[in-house]
Amino acid sequence: MNGSRFDCDEMRWQAFVTRNKQAEGAFWIAVKTTGIYCRPGCPARTPNRENVEFYASRGAARASGFRPCRRCKPDAPSLLERQASTVAAAAKIIAEAKSPPTLAALSTAVGMSAHHLHRLFKRHLGVTPRQYADSLRARRLRSALARQDRVTDAIYDAGFTSPSRMYAQAQSRLGMPPRQALNQGKGEDIRYTLAKSWLGRTLVAATDKGICAVQFGKSNATLLAELQGRFPGANLTKAEPGSPYEQWVSETLAVIDAPASSPSMPLDVRGTAFQEQVWRALMHVPSGSTQSYSDIAAEIGKPSAVRAVATACGANKLAVIIPCHRIVSKAGSLSGYRWGLDRKQKLLNKESG
Repeated sequence: MNGSRFDCDEMRWQAFVTRNKQAEGAFWIAVKTTGIYCRPGCPARTPNRENVEFYASRGAARASGFRPCRRCKPDAPSLLERQASTVAAAAKIIAEAKSPPTLAALSTAVGMSAHHLHRLFKRHLGVTPRQYADSLRARRLRSALARQDRVTDAIYDAGFTSPSRMYAQAQSRLGMPPRQALNQGKGEDIRYTLAKSWLGRTLVAATDKGICAVQFGKSNATLLAELQGRFPGANLTKAEPGSPYEQWVSETLAVIDAPASSPSMPLDVRGTAFQEQVWRALMHVPSGSTQSYSDIAAEIGKPSAVRAVATACGANKLAVIIPCHRIVSKAGSLSGYRWGLDRKQKLLNKESG
């Protein structure tokens, strides 16, 4: 739920009067004449506006001398809190299981219908229970590949019941076949182009799946060193004229020149499930506008994960294509940007102009 929608008393009062369910947990109201504090959706009779104060937390209301309402019971877990607790319990079961539990088994374990659990899981975490389980196994596979000398051992250590099951899904999560992940991309071909864009020295790189890197830097040598550091075992070669790689690179450079345009080239994003969720949300931020880290956290159903969202923005390797430059602090300041605040300001100026 996006608390920023209720960041002034006028909006809070309107939400309270209309019993807006989306305001649940965003603030609490206190009534001076009765000495109680309530949820925004309290069914009791609406008090006069001059007798109402708003608090950002229950603790703040209690500290001001108000007591909880007996009717709406504001100290009891809210519906959203109960739902989040159920989803967290289901996620814990998935994380601790040797193999992904079925949706039916999972719903029985948490005491909720399969349909309802599936819907809540997607709402709170942005992925389905199956997608969450797949993401966990892919993460374990990455870790196992880093420890093991044999792919087969890593596959079973990650919780897959057979190599065929792993190969059916792991490549899309790893961003490369497991053997290449084990060898840090060894044998993988990555084509790149170095160019001068209006934002300075620019590197665009692509695998056979799509664009995997868009970087800005001071020199070609620095950009190539950074790319090689990401893929130490890969073969880096310049994109061949007339190849699909060169076409993707050309399209990428065109988007950099006109950042308000929508990219159409395939992308090879390589991140955790959470990072990919944040990056998908970034690509829905309209050109010419900005959102805050807290807005994105609320958008993906994790309003408390503001710092994690900022970290995911910093981990974005596809400058401009995944527009993390459109994310600013809650106060509206530019905050950080992997490729420099000067470039960030230039991008925002060009999109808004």
